[in-house]
Amino acid sequence: MDINVFKFCSGLKVLGYFMILLVAGIIAVSYYAVVVLTWGPQLLRGGVYSFLAFSILILFHFLLMLLSWSYCMVVFRDPGSVPENWKPLAEEENLEAGSSMQMSDNVVPEALASTWSSSDRLERKQTGYCSRCQNGKPPRCHHCSICQRCVLKMDHHCVWVVNCVGACNYKFFLLFLLYTFLETTLDTLVLLPSFIEFFTEAKNHSSSPGSLAIIFLAFVLNLAFALSLLCFVIMHASLVSSNTTSVEVYEKKKAVRWRYDVGKKRNFEQVFGTKKALWLLPLYSKDDLDNIPALQGLEFPTRSNVEA
Repeated sequence: MDINVFKFCSGLKVLGYFMILLVAGIIAVSYYAVVVLTWGPQLLRGGVYSFLAFSILILFHFLLMLLSWSYCMVVFRDPGSVPENWKPLAEEENLEAGSSMQMSDNVVPEALASTWSSSDRLERKQTGYCSRCQNGKPPRCHHCSICQRCVLKMDHHCVWVVNCVGACNYKFFLLFLLYTFLETTLDTLVLLPSFIEFFTEAKNHSSSPGSLAIIFLAFVLNLAFALSLLCFVIMHASLVSSNTTSVEVYEKKKAVRWRYDVGKKRNFEQVFGTKKALWLLPLYSKDDLDNIPALQGLEFPTRSNVEA
């Protein structure tokens, strides 16, 4: 009996739902430690303490709102699916051109292929056919064994969001990383004085054990996430600047010049769009969605197109 090992990968989706609960739990612990236990009571002290507490709480809730908004967009937004019976545009045009020619013209496939440019031939090599999905595979598309489907410009499958990260939700994922890093860094800094006092208060029994445990736990969790997220933010910033996905890193190393690297500005716009007002929001303008094919995940400009 044949066993498809990849089907077992779909079981990782169950783990993802627990990760969503874990994210909600970390947010709840951090909220209780920062707002209820630490800085909320400072609002009643008056003077500089109240102003500082008010500023911290406003910034905390602002980042939390952007974090939650971006997270929901990554979770619920489709990363990009291949249209049914998809075929490369160049192939469709060549097939139409070939069918319009008469057989008496003695045109053979080799002669027709010779009319393709070198960039067309390379593009055809980048595309393919997925035997599992029974459908064509556009450039930069990969099959996810967990989602059991092909994903456009797939970066990776993230268990934290129970979804793949692809062409249509990559920006939201990056914003989620950025705002989570900023939020956890803020939480670490504002909880640091309470963390330092933790050992003194625990020794003198001046605070309840439950409150001390929550502050200690919130500080350690936020510090750990802030440090780890810093590495991810730097890594993905490098990937965006070179127009590369996580699964394309090895492929890029083998290439003399990465064909999708069309300059830092254009690379950035292929992920975040051209509207500067929306760069830091998990939104796209209609003009960008209509005029930037890369945001749809089916067509991507290359060096040869830009330099031509």
